[in-house]
Amino acid sequence: MRAGPSCHHPHMLQIPGYDDGPLTLGDGYLTDPLFWPLHLYASSPGEEAQRAAYGVAKDAVMELYRKLSADDEWPMFTVPLASGHVIHVVYRNSEDGYGVDYLIHHPTWPEAEPLAAVDGHFMGPGLAWPELLSAARQRPRAGKGVDDPNTRLLLLFPALGDAHLPPDAAAVLGTALAALTTVEAPAAVARSLLATQGLWVPAHWRSEADVLVNDGPHSYRNPANTFALPGERLREVSDALA
Repeated sequence: MRAGPSCHHPHMLQIPGYDDGPLTLGDGYLTDPLFWPLHLYASSPGEEAQRAAYGVAKDAVMELYRKLSADDEWPMFTVPLASGHVIHVVYRNSEDGYGVDYLIHHPTWPEAEPLAAVDGHFMGPGLAWPELLSAARQRPRAGKGVDDPNTRLLLLFPALGDAHLPPDAAAVLGTALAALTTVEAPAAVARSLLATQGLWVPAHWRSEADVLVNDGPHSYRNPANTFALPGERLREVSDALA
């Protein structure tokens, strides 16, 4: 995911330690109802079911997909947290493959840390359900980025992987879907998304010395994995998302 130093154009955005490509502000996509079927695709149970659920034409979705996956612009979305941390969602369109990267960063860190990656070599999950809800509803102190709670929820949803969901999870997700998409049966689609939960097996989360970690074999937040975030980062990420 990381690359060495690269040449940046002045108008391009930058994420410390993430020098892969030409990052551009993607917020304009968030008001396009076609964006959400694409963004939630990895969490959907199949192409036909997805088209039926979202009520969108395949040709229209594919046209937007071509825009999102253009190699000269990598759309990026930023979710600021109350702690001063930010979560970046990046549509990575590199020669090595297309994917969506979820990173977390704080101004005091030398570089952003990975939370999850949705692609053929997926990494995750990066969030437990309570953290997803917290990140969606937090009111950051200041800074630019996505501020609507429903938008934040759907934007971060593909990083979720939680085997233990509360009874109201589908209702919460359904409310966001009803607000932002053309879904005719948001409650049913919400239940389907929560049953699938992306490319990984939903993880079991637990608290270790007040740090939330999981047992996912592909997760940066499983301390048993050799590629896991360092201990101090695991704690800070856990605190920021609490």
